[in-house]
Amino acid sequence: MPAWKPISPTPAIRLAICAPKNAELRVLLETEKARTGENLALLDDARRTLTDQFRALSTDALARSNASFLQLAEENFGKLQMAAKGDLDQRGQAIAALLQPVVEHLGKLDTNLREMEKTREGAYHGLREQTALMRQLYHELKSETGNLTRALRAPTVRGRWGEIQLKRVVELAGMLDHCDFQEQVQTPEDRKLRPDLVVRLPGGKTVIVDAKAPLEAYLLAVEATDDDTRRLHLLHHARQIRTHIKALSEKTYWEQFKGNTPEFVVLFLPGEHFFAAALEHDPSLIEAGVEQSVILATPTTLISLLRAVAYGWRQERLAENAREIAAHGREMHKRLSTFTEHLSKIGKGLESASSAYNSAVGAFDSRVLVQARKLAEFDTAGLGDSLETPPPVETALRWSSAVASLPGPSNNG
Repeated sequence: MPAWKPISPTPAIRLAICAPKNAELRVLLETEKARTGENLALLDDARRTLTDQFRALSTDALARSNASFLQLAEENFGKLQMAAKGDLDQRGQAIAALLQPVVEHLGKLDTNLREMEKTREGAYHGLREQTALMRQLYHELKSETGNLTRALRAPTVRGRWGEIQLKRVVELAGMLDHCDFQEQVQTPEDRKLRPDLVVRLPGGKTVIVDAKAPLEAYLLAVEATDDDTRRLHLLHHARQIRTHIKALSEKTYWEQFKGNTPEFVVLFLPGEHFFAAALEHDPSLIEAGVEQSVILATPTTLISLLRAVAYGWRQERLAENAREIAAHGREMHKRLSTFTEHLSKIGKGLESASSAYNSAVGAFDSRVLVQARKLAEFDTAGLGDSLETPPPVETALRWSSAVASLPGPSNNG
């Protein structure tokens, strides 16, 4: 018997079988759709309601939070402001205390600057006045120099100017008391040799100074307008000095003063520039002068020479004072010796008088007073007070050992 096999339903059968189920499912689906729509509507209403409530709650909470925050911030800010104000006051006071010395220093500095400004203005004003005065003096000096240059061309004026310069040098050296000028000096044997200055040295010696140096060529050089002409005049100036040295050497002043002066004469140039210009164009002038017993001297060197002589005179005065002091000392010693001799005689006389007085007192006590007391025993009327013995002199005379050691008048030197 064949096996039983199940028969597969056909699609139509399946469709017939599922049709009721499908209808039921469709109804259920529509029902679920309707319910879902209602639920969604409820959800929308709930969402709107919750949104409105949340918005209201949020606004209220934010408002309260803002109000609290503002109040708290205001309180904290007030506290901070008060603290900051106090701290600011303290810092201001501290800064003011720190800045006070600076302010005072700046005030003093400002005052000093004002005073300096006034001083500067005064100094500038004075400087302007001094500058104007110097400008005026320069023009006056230039004019006077020109006048002096023109005047010095005359030999008599030039010689007089040299004598004035020479006398001024002597005054600066403090040697007026030991210098004789031309009008005071005469040489023997009727020779026309009249030195401008004779410097007296300690011990009776002298030094001759001549001030007749030629200056014509130098004055022409000063007025020259070009270098070549000026150089030619200065060369002539050096030659003039050399010629004058030779002429001065030939006068042999030292022979006219009988050996009281060294064998040289001093040629005085009344300015350093005269000597410098001559030496620049003839460097052998000094050697030439020494070889011919003529010493060139300017105001500086002559002052040095005269001050050395003045020092010698001071030493001479000190030696003279020492000699006078020694003479007075010898005389004082002599007189002291005589005085001590008389003083010794007085002491011996006083000692002798004291001895005689004590002997008289002893005799009066041992002889006269005894007799007088016996007379008083008879109570003779009118005798008065009783007689007393005079005290003896017991003080010994004091002798000076220093005075006693002095020799007598016959022993002094």
